[in-house]
Amino acid sequence: MTDMNSTCDYFNIDALLSDENKLIRQSIRDFVTTEIKPVIDHAAQHHEDIPNLMLKLGALGALGPYIPVEYGGAGLDHIAYGIIMQELEAGDSAIRSAASVQSSLVMYPIFTFGSEEQKKQYLPKLASGEYIGSFGLTEPNHGSDPAAMETRLLKKDGQYILNGAKMWITNAPICDIAIVWARDEQDKIRGCIVERGMDGFSTPETLNKWSLRASKTGELIFQNVAIPAENILPEVNSLRGPFSCLNSARYGISWGAIGAAIDCYQTAVKYALEREQFGKPIASYQLQQKKLAEFLTEITKAQLLSWRLGVLKNEGKATPAQISMAKRNNVHMALEIARESRQILGAMGIVGDFPMMRHMMNLESVITYEGTHDIHLLITGNDITGISSF
Repeated sequence: MTDMNSTCDYFNIDALLSDENKLIRQSIRDFVTTEIKPVIDHAAQHHEDIPNLMLKLGALGALGPYIPVEYGGAGLDHIAYGIIMQELEAGDSAIRSAASVQSSLVMYPIFTFGSEEQKKQYLPKLASGEYIGSFGLTEPNHGSDPAAMETRLLKKDGQYILNGAKMWITNAPICDIAIVWARDEQDKIRGCIVERGMDGFSTPETLNKWSLRASKTGELIFQNVAIPAENILPEVNSLRGPFSCLNSARYGISWGAIGAAIDCYQTAVKYALEREQFGKPIASYQLQQKKLAEFLTEITKAQLLSWRLGVLKNEGKATPAQISMAKRNNVHMALEIARESRQILGAMGIVGDFPMMRHMMNLESVITYEGTHDIHLLITGNDITGISSF
């Protein structure tokens, strides 16, 4: 048996990474090992978030890592961003979700579509974790069909009035700002920065979740919220805005899901080698070896898919359809490994001492949000045939 199980790198993908990438991975891995894994079961069991999580992630440079240094980011490449997401989700999907929303759905649109004043005002505080952001696209009546959104942003007396509601919003109950997408008078999609404390803006929490229990989820409700003109993102007026944010987030998810899968796989290998039945370790039985071999194969395929996608993103060549495929494949892979690895542990797999059930429940959300599994299949089908089926 090789020491590959400690790194889960069967095809020597490490040789494709820079020394900086490896240092970043170790830094995030150490943080997850010391700060997240000892407390994550308690947080998930009790429906609590991790205290001061965003400030800790900001101190690590894990928030908006590809944002230029002049705006408070780390100026890293997309491979580094992916690695950070992978290591955070090995801790828990809720941790990766919080960082992913902050980076790809809040900082990215401000950097890409915001004014210079908006970038200087918000990005450094978001990068440090002083500000917590959320992203408002999904509505009570519109999930997979954001083009049908009902939230309205209408100009009046030199400012804008925002009315509507968004739901299933990560960080909503604790956010300082929200990037919100709405229709204007011309039915164009506009983005705006809504700040905590604006009259008519509320963020009720969504309770009784079976998934992502270590992070806060809620609604964004707008009742005649007055938005100053300087809070409108000036460089976008179409669905290209929110869709480009989702592409960035989906890319990070494709890496993050690998982290959850690796955590389940490594736990299963260790348990199978230590647990004895009928006088020998269960790892010696064919059915268990079949499972472990399949786990490692699927993880390796996902690693190569996300690594190549990261190279394409660094080159500015990654397409939305390629990102869609990686998100769909890798999350489905991780969910199947969480389920099957739980079986290797038998009854022990359902208790919080082991991560399988927690990852499994989290991944049921990840396979649905930012494009459901089925919608991503249809995106690939459209790319193949040139015919949209929705």
